[in-house]
Amino acid sequence: MQPGLWNAPAYHKNDKNVEECPAISWDILFFSNLMCYDNDMNAIHLLILYFVIINFISFAAMGIDKRRAVKHVWRIPESTLFVLAIIGGSIGSIAGMQLFRHKTRHWYFVYGMPAILIVQIVITLALILSPIEFLVM
Repeated sequence: MQPGLWNAPAYHKNDKNVEECPAISWDILFFSNLMCYDNDMNAIHLLILYFVIINFISFAAMGIDKRRAVKHVWRIPESTLFVLAIIGGSIGSIAGMQLFRHKTRHWYFVYGMPAILIVQIVITLALILSPIEFLVM
């Protein structure tokens, strides 16, 4: 491969080999490590990246919906806000509710969002503490 934007070298965690990794050169400190570690670390990093992104989207959706509510324009459906929380964005949704003071008078948001978070924590702990070993990638 020719050196360029998508061919930034990345070191493996054992520093034994240097490979060409499909990472943007300015992201070499983070994304090359994310993309070039062994499979276990790669899966963990991808899960963390997923949860960071979905929580950011959930947080932003609360802010956008609050702004649209103030302007009396088309709003994000409540079902969409709940789906974002269910697929992993419950922390971002709760933070957005509190920061933007949005949906704090609706009982199904006040109790529903923390309930979703508790269920997600319980499921995560059950998976981590279970005697079954999961094969990742």
